[in-house]
Amino acid sequence: MGVHELDQFLLIGSIVLIVAVLGVRLSVTAGLPSLLAYLGLGLLLGSSGLGIQFADADLALALGFAALVLILAEGGLTTSWRAARPSLGVGLALATVGSAVSVAVMAAAAHYVLGLQWELAILLGAVLTPTDAAAVFSVLRTVRLKKSVTSALEIESGLNDAPIAVLVLALSAGEVDADQWWAFGLRIIFELSAGAAVGLAVGFAAAWILGRMALPSSGLYPVVVLTFTVLAYGVATSAHTSGFAAVYVAALVLGNADLPHRRATRSFVEGVGWLAQIGLFVMLGLLATPDTFGWRHVVAGIVIGAILTFVARPLSVVLSAIWFGRARRELLFLGWAGLRGALPIVFATIPLAAEVDGANDLFNIVFVTVVIYTLIQTGGMGRIAAWCRVSSGGPRDLEVEAAPLERIAADLLQVRVHTGSKLAGVEIGELRLPEGAVVTLVVREGKGFVPTRMTRLRRHDELLVVTTRIVRDETEERITAISRDGRLAGW
Repeated sequence: MGVHELDQFLLIGSIVLIVAVLGVRLSVTAGLPSLLAYLGLGLLLGSSGLGIQFADADLALALGFAALVLILAEGGLTTSWRAARPSLGVGLALATVGSAVSVAVMAAAAHYVLGLQWELAILLGAVLTPTDAAAVFSVLRTVRLKKSVTSALEIESGLNDAPIAVLVLALSAGEVDADQWWAFGLRIIFELSAGAAVGLAVGFAAAWILGRMALPSSGLYPVVVLTFTVLAYGVATSAHTSGFAAVYVAALVLGNADLPHRRATRSFVEGVGWLAQIGLFVMLGLLATPDTFGWRHVVAGIVIGAILTFVARPLSVVLSAIWFGRARRELLFLGWAGLRGALPIVFATIPLAAEVDGANDLFNIVFVTVVIYTLIQTGGMGRIAAWCRVSSGGPRDLEVEAAPLERIAADLLQVRVHTGSKLAGVEIGELRLPEGAVVTLVVREGKGFVPTRMTRLRRHDELLVVTTRIVRDETEERITAISRDGRLAGW
């Protein structure tokens, strides 16, 4: 690439990024997932639109995997282990047993209903089975759900990429022997378990290092944390284990470790996650060629999508999650909320890059299915959540930023009293902070002052709380509880 081509790439890329970021607000307001806007932007720029040519399936696959690593890292780093732990069993069951059930049902449907050969039918079932982390995390930003539901969906979407990636890669390479299916099943279990073990090792090692090393700039912490998650992926794939499982587990460990600047790290990785989603979806839109879409692809996409949405997904949820005592309506919502986003399209590029017979038809069917059923499933997600009684109408989680005060083993917490927080109207003395924590400053309408015990908090106030390292977690829990339940929280 010459300097002139680089200049053009930067010009077009910056315009696309700005348009995509501005489009996030529009898509959220309209209640639609941003991925559809990004896919549409890619189609507009592609061969059927403005004429930008992109048909390199190998490059698309490599870039797609890189973007998925960053998206999974964001998911792990922004997931609360305390909230996710009660749903670990459900999420893991959905990611493994549920995925197996869905692949079997979808493969049978693709073979007997669409008339595909068994190899292509199993590929189609595997490609369409996993829920997409980017789509799930995007929807969870706008639809307030109970922690048990949110955590189950997060864990499932974070872990189900790994076994499906192994299956699709092996099928595309012709490495699956029908007579030795049990051996292949053991291989998937091994790669998933070993990848998770690598993620745990890298995550705990990184947390130990960062907890004992003061970096010269606070802006370096988010970069180093994200880099460690990518390192986990590299180590796992080099050891021929699941890189996707490794990056998500390492990110989960680091996201819940006692590290400085956690809020800044979360904001940084959310931005990187958005950037990865934008690049991924626009690229997949460029790769698609609507001119090759025939009515058979549209009909097949509608039919197979209906079987996935109304048969395979609900059945997989029931068979894998019913043993955990979840309510029927919660299971119903989990069945409906299994969103497919860019992930199935990325996985569809694997047989495309391997030049599997029928891979072009498979890619087109998957693309049509994702677009149509993403619109259908996300359109009324909030209303369906309310009907299933899994929505949470409370205020959003309290935002607390921590900066280290190394010499006195203390932290400085910055707390914002947002709209809907029940901190508004509470007096400083009513916070009942543990010994070792004190509100040192209140910033109101741009002016700071030292509060007294009688100072009453208002919406949009910012509090600076100094707390010793020992009681920091207790202090955060106390302030968060009052934000959610009011001044009598805990009494």
